[in-house]
Amino acid sequence: MRMYDLIMKKRNGGKLTKDEIYFMINGYTQGKVPDYQMSAMMMAIYFVGMDEEETLHLTMAMAQSGDMLDLSAIEGIKVDKHSTGGVGDKTSLTLTPMVAACGVKIAKMSGRGLGHTGGTIDKLESFAGFSTEISTDQFIKNVNEIGISIMGQTKDLAPADKKLYALRDVTATVDNMSLIASSIMSKKLAAGADAIVLDVKAGSGAFMKQEADAFALAEEMLRIGKNAGRNMMAVVSDMDQPLGNAVGNALEVKEAIATLKGEGPEDFTKLCKALGSCMLVLGGVAKDEKEAESLIEQVIKNGKALDKLAEFIKAQGGDKEMVYHPELLPKANMIAEVKAEAEGYIQKIVCDEVGICSLILGGGRETKESVIDLSVGIILEKKVGDYVKPGDVLAYIHYNDEEKKDVCKKRLQEAYVIGDLTAEKKNVILGMLK
Repeated sequence: MRMYDLIMKKRNGGKLTKDEIYFMINGYTQGKVPDYQMSAMMMAIYFVGMDEEETLHLTMAMAQSGDMLDLSAIEGIKVDKHSTGGVGDKTSLTLTPMVAACGVKIAKMSGRGLGHTGGTIDKLESFAGFSTEISTDQFIKNVNEIGISIMGQTKDLAPADKKLYALRDVTATVDNMSLIASSIMSKKLAAGADAIVLDVKAGSGAFMKQEADAFALAEEMLRIGKNAGRNMMAVVSDMDQPLGNAVGNALEVKEAIATLKGEGPEDFTKLCKALGSCMLVLGGVAKDEKEAESLIEQVIKNGKALDKLAEFIKAQGGDKEMVYHPELLPKANMIAEVKAEAEGYIQKIVCDEVGICSLILGGGRETKESVIDLSVGIILEKKVGDYVKPGDVLAYIHYNDEEKKDVCKKRLQEAYVIGDLTAEKKNVILGMLK
């Protein structure tokens, strides 16, 4: 088998076999297939596409290119969740303890963020002493004993995807549906869960800007998961404005804690309940979404969801007192108001711009080596559909650097589009797929 022949076959509209795809992925992972040939193949796939069978084989080849986590030592159904990411997306922080408190096992691998804010791990490190650097044995023990554990992604989890994504990033071949779906699902399948719930974002702050594309990606990933023998559900959610009110690591943790106490923003709470309901149905503890939502509301009301977060934080070395006293979490030295300069309804918040402001303040990473400031970020006081007058506070900037604050203040003001027309408050849940 020669890579040259496979490139020509795909370029001419042919279908790659399972053996050919495994040959290509294994060869590239091991350094036997050079970058220039894989670049040519990615471009051929970009223009010609892959069918359902090819996409599944590509996903499985990438998943099997490294370690496949064996979770068979964990009793019961293991459910995982994946979000395609966005601005203010702190869902895992609230969702996982909420679902674990209802009796579903959560064994999750998460990464660090590269972009607007930190990833789930960075946010969790707002709790003093917390670590995801735990052994697989400890990971499994924690899930069996308390129902939840989150560990860092190892370098040996789907290494082919890591290598391939870096190549696609510099060869303009990122935005192909099969390549995006197989990239995400290869890591999820390698992580070993029995069931997976997907949160696919649509809007200006998401990877998929158009709703139709987000639904298409959700359907593609559902197909891959089901073909690989996993139970799957997906929620398509709005990311045309930041999720909740907080953007920034410790600020998002505080909002996640407030939500576990039943005091969170309406949109964020609604999304957590929708995703949690899917996880409870797939986990076998509820017969349908209505019963599942009732169970979630119960663990919020009786405090079990909050206690589960404290238990989880303590089990991984963190200070659980911070869960009950969020004022102990990292705090910026200064807070500045961003005020409206016009009267009217907020028509739009340019989501990406809010994320970039958080990045400028130090809340995210521009490179892998960047050090995150966990204390900084933005609290949105007004959102789409709200009526404002000049001088009303739109947002608060939590900062440690005067110069960075000044840059952000101007950008945040410009991110708010205010007009005379009444703006409809969009539902955060755009659809659910099974």
